[in-house]
Amino acid sequence: MAGKLYVCATPIGNLKDITLRCLETLKEVDLIASEDTRHTIKLLNHYEIKTPLESYHEHNKDTKGKKLINLLLDNKNIALVSDAGMPGICDPGEDLIRLCYENNIEVTVLPGATASITALILSGIKTRSYCFEGFLPSNKKAKKEVIKRLKEDTRTYILYEAPHHLLQTLKDIYEEIDDRNIAIVKELTKKHEKVFKASLKEAIEHFENNTPKGEYVLVIEGANENELLNKQKEDIQNISIKEHLDMYLSSGMDIKDAMKKVAKERGISKRDVYNEVKIKD
Repeated sequence: MAGKLYVCATPIGNLKDITLRCLETLKEVDLIASEDTRHTIKLLNHYEIKTPLESYHEHNKDTKGKKLINLLLDNKNIALVSDAGMPGICDPGEDLIRLCYENNIEVTVLPGATASITALILSGIKTRSYCFEGFLPSNKKAKKEVIKRLKEDTRTYILYEAPHHLLQTLKDIYEEIDDRNIAIVKELTKKHEKVFKASLKEAIEHFENNTPKGEYVLVIEGANENELLNKQKEDIQNISIKEHLDMYLSSGMDIKDAMKKVAKERGISKRDVYNEVKIKD
C-alpha cells in the first residue's frame, strides 16, 4: 500500500501564518521534501519539529523525484514544502504532484498562505476576475509575447519578480501596454510589509531612484473594457466586411458563425454581410 503526499503551505513571512493542521502533519509524516533545507529547518526548529528533511528543488527534481516516488510507493508519507507559500506554484512541486498521479499515489493539499492571492487582496485592485502569470520568461521575445497577450486582457493580472529584474520588467510592460494602475507588494505578512500603489509610469520613476530590494508581487490593472470595445469598433471600421469575415474564417470559425459575428460587430444584418462578400449561405 502506497503512502500519501501532503502538499503543505508554509508561511510567506510571519512564522505564525501556518495552520495547526500543517504543523501536525509536518510532525507526523515520515519525511519532509523541502525546496531549501536551510530555510525550512528554521521553521521546523521554531516549532520543535524533528522530522527528517530531504532536498527537492529545480536542479535535482529528476533524480530526487524518483527517490521520493519510491519512498511513497514503499508506504512512506511525505510532506512537500517550498521556501514560502504553496508548493506547486512556480516551483518543481508541480512535477512531483504529477509523478504521484502517474504512479497512483494519493495527494492532498493543506491550504494556507499564498503570496499571489494575499497580494491581490491587499492591492485594492479589482478581484472579480484575475490571472496569475508567475515569473515572466527570461527570453526577451517570449517575455514580450506574454505582455502583448495581456495587453487586451480585462482581468487583473499578478506577476512575481526578482529585485534585479523589477525595473526592466516595469519598463517592458509600460512600453507594450502604456500606463495602468499597479500595486507593487513586498515583505508580505512581515513587520515591514509594503504596498506601493502607483501608475506604471510613476513606478518606473520611483525605482529609477530607489534600488529595489526583496522579492516582489506585481498586481496590475487589466484593460478597460469600454476602451477596448471602442477601439475594436474603430478597428472594424478600418477594414472591409470581407477582411473582417476572413479574420474569423482564418481562425477556423464556421462560415455561418463568422457571418453572424461580423454582422453583430458591425451593426448590420447577416444578409448585408452575405450580399457584400457574395458568399452563398
